[in-house]
Amino acid sequence: MKVLYINILLFALPLNILVILSHVGYPTNTYIRPYTPTTTSRLLCECDIYTSMYDNDPEMKSVMKNYNRQTSDRFKKYDERMQDKRKKCKEQCDKEIQKIVLKDKLEKELIQKFSTLETNIDTNDMPTCVCKKSLADKTEKFCLNCGLGIGSGVLQASSLLGGIGQLGLDAWKAAALVTAKKLAAEAGVAAGEAARIPAAIKAVIEGIRSTIPIENLRFVSLELFIDKRNYTMVELLSDAFNNQYILKCQTLRSVSGIEPSICTTFETLGHVEGPSHVAVSTRDAIVAKLNQIVADAKGAAALKVGEVTASKTAAVETRYIAAVDATYTSYQTAIIASIVAILVIVLVMVIIYLILRYRRKKKMKKKLQYIK
Repeated sequence: MKVLYINILLFALPLNILVILSHVGYPTNTYIRPYTPTTTSRLLCECDIYTSMYDNDPEMKSVMKNYNRQTSDRFKKYDERMQDKRKKCKEQCDKEIQKIVLKDKLEKELIQKFSTLETNIDTNDMPTCVCKKSLADKTEKFCLNCGLGIGSGVLQASSLLGGIGQLGLDAWKAAALVTAKKLAAEAGVAAGEAARIPAAIKAVIEGIRSTIPIENLRFVSLELFIDKRNYTMVELLSDAFNNQYILKCQTLRSVSGIEPSICTTFETLGHVEGPSHVAVSTRDAIVAKLNQIVADAKGAAALKVGEVTASKTAAVETRYIAAVDATYTSYQTAIIASIVAILVIVLVMVIIYLILRYRRKKKMKKKLQYIK
């Protein structure tokens, strides 16, 4: 039975092989198809690294060329940096070596010098060496020189500058006072001229009211009628006053309601003083009175102009002089403050000089004691 099974299996195996081989070349077989590659791959395998096929490839050649160029540039820059660092380190080491050698040399010289010294030390026998001074020594020397040189110079300069500043300030004050007086005079003249016309108008109105009672004839107010344009027009004023007199005292005397004494006052204006009592017309009498009133008003206006000019000039001059004095005081205070500041600086420098001088003497004394 076992032999039969084995024979059956052995017979089935070649049969399957024949069936598969018969279906491989058949075009309608959907299960087994021949492989046709569609893409090309250029992957490097371990077995292809050492082959000669990449030596002739232009792309690989360009890649390798780029790589070699970049690598060489980096190595070159690195080498330059290392050379600079080596150079700096070498210079620093040389400086340190020189310092050490100089220090040893100075120590040896000092030991030799001190070994030859006796108890009585002369300053000429003291060892001298040339070395760098510390910042404290440089500062001390600079401050000593400043205290000696600048201290005396600043005192002279401060006094000189203070004198020059005071002279300039005095000259400015004199010029400012002259200008203030000139401006005050101009302001006074302007104020006087501005007060001339109102004073003249006021004098004319007062003279008319005291001599010619025109307002009693129901004339308009003199302040409304007389202004800066007509206060000197005697003809205009006399015609207006005469017409009002004729209207109220002659034409409408019975119905005007004016007191007869007022009209009588106007009638007596035409009588000339003296034994003959020659009569003139009322208009001529009014003209004569107005001429006299205007002349008196001009004189009063001139007096008013003088008073206003004097008072205004004095007031403006006082104000300007006060402003000049205040400015002068402020400038003088600034000059004094600057001089005081300079003197304080000089005093501080002198104090620093004395302190440094004391410290220097103390240090030299300690050195001498140490050497002894």
